[in-house]
Amino acid sequence: MSQTRGRYDFCIGLVLAMSSSIFIGGSFILKKKGLLRLARKGSMRAGQGGHAYLKEWLWWAGLLSMGAGEVANFAAYAFAPATLVTPLGALSVLVSAILSSFFLNEKLNLHGKIGCLLSILGSTVMVIHAPQEEEVETLDEMSHKLGDPGFVVFATLVVIVSLILICVVGPRHGQTNILVYITICSVIGALSVSCVKGLGIAIKELFAGKPVLKHPLSWILLLSLIVCVSTQINYLNRALDIFNTSIVTPIYYVIFTTSVLTCSAILFKEWQHMAADDIIGTFSGFLTIIVGIFLLHAFKDVNFTLANLPVSLRKDDRAANGTLLSTYDCFNHDEESSACVGEIQSTESLSARRNGSLSAF
Repeated sequence: MSQTRGRYDFCIGLVLAMSSSIFIGGSFILKKKGLLRLARKGSMRAGQGGHAYLKEWLWWAGLLSMGAGEVANFAAYAFAPATLVTPLGALSVLVSAILSSFFLNEKLNLHGKIGCLLSILGSTVMVIHAPQEEEVETLDEMSHKLGDPGFVVFATLVVIVSLILICVVGPRHGQTNILVYITICSVIGALSVSCVKGLGIAIKELFAGKPVLKHPLSWILLLSLIVCVSTQINYLNRALDIFNTSIVTPIYYVIFTTSVLTCSAILFKEWQHMAADDIIGTFSGFLTIIVGIFLLHAFKDVNFTLANLPVSLRKDDRAANGTLLSTYDCFNHDEESSACVGEIQSTESLSARRNGSLSAF
């Protein structure tokens, strides 16, 4: 019976996590559209500390979409381990990248499509090998976990790093360095996931008829969650307003996932009971996601599609066979003319050097 119940909870958590990724991925697009409309109107931008976006209905639609995604995410954490729910956030990268290409005119080339595929495959591997967290069924057990010295040190470091980034680094480098605001969102997000997990347990106990509202931890977790989510929304808006959505989303996913997995490992000590193959599989899946996300945004400005692939292969074959491109072949194709001129010039230069001609220099 317990195994059947566990499998049922797993499926519910999986469906909720996937739904959450769809809503959150779409929310990035709606928010970005709202911020762009404000920029065209000449309003003070969010990246400069303005809050005119509060009057933009598109931004509110994005906020509601993100709220729906967070609610689904909240419920997913109540039914499934954080190490299952968090990696599935890669789906939001895929949704955001695809929608950006349609509604924001942001390019999604062949590298981006391969990156999206790798992100999904990496997430699948992580889900298969994900460590199973310890069972925590009551608020008293959660309170004991939160009071563990290891987690206290981790939470203290997160707060200190966040305050330094907000008060010192942000005003100086936030407008030029994409990692500043995203790091603030990500590390604070690790604490918000812990709060969500605790509140999920509290809700389960509330439905079971236990006096949860009299437990001080419930209110502490709720207050902490409000502070964390408010901070995340503020600095995520700044990052979206300044930088490209296709860059913000994947970087945010990588840093956020790393922070959550670290927090979950410290809080629930799940890695202690993992087999070696599961540890290797988890790290391999996460590295696959990072490679996929790197391909997704590092080559976003490279105009490379499947239609260009045969041309590239022909060039490689000619170079491998030592066949020189004729002038007619070069200038008979407009898109290849500039590349061919460079090849001809480099070939002539190499030939002159081999013949000892000083004109090559």
